[in-house]
Order: sequence, then structure tokens, then C-alpha cells
Amino acid sequence: MIDAAVIGSGHNALVSAAYLAEAGWSVRVLERDTVVGGAASTVERFPGHKVDRGSSAHIMVRQTGIIEELRLADHGLRYLDCDPWAFAPPPPGTDEPGIVFSVDLDATCASIEAACGRRDADAYRRFVAVWGPRSARVMRSFGAPPTGRAFFSSFWGMDAKDGPAALSREFLASGDALLDRWFDSERLKAALAWFGAQSGPPMSEPGTAPMVAFNTLMHTTPPGRAVGGSGALSVALATKIEADGGTVTLGDAVTSVSRRGEGWSVRTASGEEVRARTVIAGCHVLTTLDLLDAGGFDTATTASWRRQIDVGPGIGMVVRASTTALPTYPNTDVAESSHGLQLLVHDRAQLRRAHGAASAGDLPPAPVVLAMSFSAVDPSIAAPGEHQVSLWSQWHPYRLADGRSWRGGSPEVAELEGDRIVAEVDRYAPGFAESVLRRHTQSPWDLEQELGLIGGNVMHVEMSLHQMMMWRPMPALAGMTVPGAPSFFLTGASTHPGGGVSGASGRSAARLALADRAGSPVRRLASRLGAMVGR
Repeated sequence: MIDAAVIGSGHNALVSAAYLAEAGWSVRVLERDTVVGGAASTVERFPGHKVDRGSSAHIMVRQTGIIEELRLADHGLRYLDCDPWAFAPPPPGTDEPGIVFSVDLDATCASIEAACGRRDADAYRRFVAVWGPRSARVMRSFGAPPTGRAFFSSFWGMDAKDGPAALSREFLASGDALLDRWFDSERLKAALAWFGAQSGPPMSEPGTAPMVAFNTLMHTTPPGRAVGGSGALSVALATKIEADGGTVTLGDAVTSVSRRGEGWSVRTASGEEVRARTVIAGCHVLTTLDLLDAGGFDTATTASWRRQIDVGPGIGMVVRASTTALPTYPNTDVAESSHGLQLLVHDRAQLRRAHGAASAGDLPPAPVVLAMSFSAVDPSIAAPGEHQVSLWSQWHPYRLADGRSWRGGSPEVAELEGDRIVAEVDRYAPGFAESVLRRHTQSPWDLEQELGLIGGNVMHVEMSLHQMMMWRPMPALAGMTVPGAPSFFLTGASTHPGGGVSGASGRSAARLALADRAGSPVRRLASRLGAMVGR
């Protein structure tokens, strides 16, 4: 019997396995896919191109300390700073300047002043001063399971000069309300709202203010681009696990998990049985419940849990393209626009229309696009003489109300929508469409089929307030444990702090597993008392 079986090879699952292997545990990672890393993986879609399958920019993991704690640089991981970290182009057909967001706050404020006026530039400087420390506290809260004690200790001592009620009100506000309080320019508000919406929900929802304000941390540590693609993080983690004696098995899906004596029996599609004292499940929480059901867990309980988990209508889709050139925006130096996130929106009404349409099962009236051209910072991902561009668009529903389907029988739906996404970029960067050589479109259905993202939701389950922190994915499972399943832990985007590349839930799950094996002080006391009673 091994110490731990880890189900799935998403980056959080790999982080868990890496910490346990480093602690001397015998660990085995089991993955259905033939590529390591889940949504943090990279493959050759076009000749000579290393193309990401899911995530591209790594933002949160660079804030957690995990890369340094696991010494992943020793296993080949290297990051390039994306600086400027974001760019909001001028509205199509105008001669206004773009907004360039740099790590340098002075440079960012100068750009905002040129595009939006002095008042908003000064307001942005104050915004960073106020919300930077608050956002750092939010990141600190990501570092442990969302217990009340851990959550409140993360924010203890925060400046609350107007009283705790006023402070909590600001955190619970919508992102739009926060932006309206601080800024005048709709262009600036739209760019920051689109940055915040990368977390999934629209910035009109309650509790999204911290998602908007997360941009303040980019003035300390910008998004990073892993050399060789997003999957370089997962490859480094797998290498680390194997260097510490662990094993990563690809291409053999887990089919059931059942309790056997003091441990667990994990069965795979090939017929293998893996016996383990501890299990950490890094797959989608609904997939995890299916595996427990197949192993004989109480199905009435899991059925109740499923009804409380909101996957949502889907978030978006991606067009990956090889091109002859980088997107070129009017009145803009390509070095300023191409290194970071290109926020192609100038009015929040477009964001609201897109989300409203998706909620009704319709395609957005006009796609909202985030463009990323990381071959500008890492030429190794593209063929010689070419570039690579990823176009992420929200919101696109998994189920279409008009009866059409994303899946195999109607691929034209995805391709037609891909045409609209490329055309939207061309509106802001004229000539872009002509530069596209090849493209690979990932509809919500494609994301589900390839990456196991049920409903096409890259965050696993909705990132709305009722499914965050101590409510993610639902109260009974929010402690990253499963009631009635001893030594069974959850990690991944289904758990706190949610989606995105952070590794935080992976480290938390590993710590829970280590503490479970050692026994908490309370558990040790209960054990001693039990022994005394037994005498």
C-alpha cells in the first residue's frame, strides 16, 4: 500500500503530490489524459508551435511562494515577466491613445492621464495605494483551507478607519460599483472590469469588488509567462515528483474509489488496483462524486451534494492562431501592447450584453475578447518567422437555446463563432485577420471533452459569492474533505480559492493530508482518552 494516490494531474493535484513526495511519502499520480497538467498543459497544435490547451498567463502562482518552496527552477521552470502586463486599445475608429498598464505605477498613471485625464490618473494611484494591501490580504487568505479562523486571521489588523461595517461593505460590493466609486472614464472602468471578469462572473455581481481590485498586485509582481508554454509549470512539477520518488501515470483513467479497511482502493480503466492510505482528488468535484458513487459511497448523499453545486452555463471559448505578425493597434508601439493581456473592450455595456445573452443560452451580440500574443516575449513557442496568438472570449453558453450544438455534428457553430472572434480583434487591430495562417478553435464542448471541464466551465463551478471561500463548492465539502470519507481530500478549481493558476488549493490539501497522518493535537488527545477508557 502506498501513502497517497492523487487523482488527476492538474497543477493543483501535482502541487499536492510534490509536497507529499518531498515529505517522503510514496505517491502516485493517476491521470486519464496522455498529457500531464490538465488545463495547464501545452501541445503542438500547428507545426513548430507550442500551444496552450487551457491557461496561458500565470498570475496567482507567482504570488503564493509555491514555486520557490518547491524549488521548481531546479526542475527547469523559468518565467518571463509580462510587462506591460495589460493594454486597453483605443475605441475602433478613434485617434485616442491606448491605456498601457505597466509594473511601473508612474508609467501607468501617465498612460491613464493621456487617455482618460488627470483626475482618473490620480484616482488610480490612490486606488492602488488603498486596494493593493487589501488584495495582498485576499491572496493571504488563499493560502489555507477556508476555515473561519484562517479566513479572519488573514484580514486581522487591516486598516478599517471607517469601521468594520464600511470595510466589509466595500469587499461585498460589485466590481462595477467599486469602479464607479473611484473613476470617471468608461474606458478605464471597462478595461479593469474585463480584467476582473477573467475570474468568471460579471462585475455586476455582489462580491466581485476584490476581483476587480486584484489588478493592484500586478504593480508588484506581473503575470508570468512560463518559457515553453503554460505546461512548463506542470512538467516541472511532474519532474519534481519523480525526482523525490513519486510516480506519474498517464493515459489510465480512474474509474472508482472505495474504502477498504484502513485505506482506499483506487481502480483504473486498465483494471489496475492501487491501494493507498490517503487519496487526494484533483479532478472536477462532480467527477469525484461519480468516482465515489462507483466505489459504493452513499448515492443519496452525493445526489444531494450535486444539487447544491452550481456549474453555471459555461464561461467562454478560445481561438488559438498561428500568424505572420503580432496584432498591431493604431497609435501604439507593438512592444507596449503585445507583452501582456490585451483587453479589447471600451464600454462595460458590451460585457453586460455578452453575459446576459449567455444566461439565456445565446451567443454574445458582439464577442468580448482577451488577446494574448506571448510569442512576443517567448519566441520559442512559435515556428520561425511566425507568431502565436490566443483569443479568449466570454461569455459563451455550453447549451445553445436555438437548438444548435457545439459538438461533433455541428462544428460549423464553433468555426462561425471563431470567425466573429477574429473579426472582433480585427476591429481593434486592423489587418489582424489577414495575418492568421492557421487556427484551432476550442468551444465550451471541446473544453469539456479534452480537459474534463464539465459544462465548459474553466473554473469548474461558478465563482459567484455563494460558491467562494467557506462555501466552495458547497458548505459540506468546503473544508476540502468529504464527510464519511476519512483521509480523502479535495483540491483543484472546485475548491477554495477557485479557478486560475495558483497552486494554493494543492498546497492546502497536502498540508491537510500531512496533518491527518500526524494527527492534530485534538485528535491525539482524543486518542489518549480513548486508550485510557479502554484500560
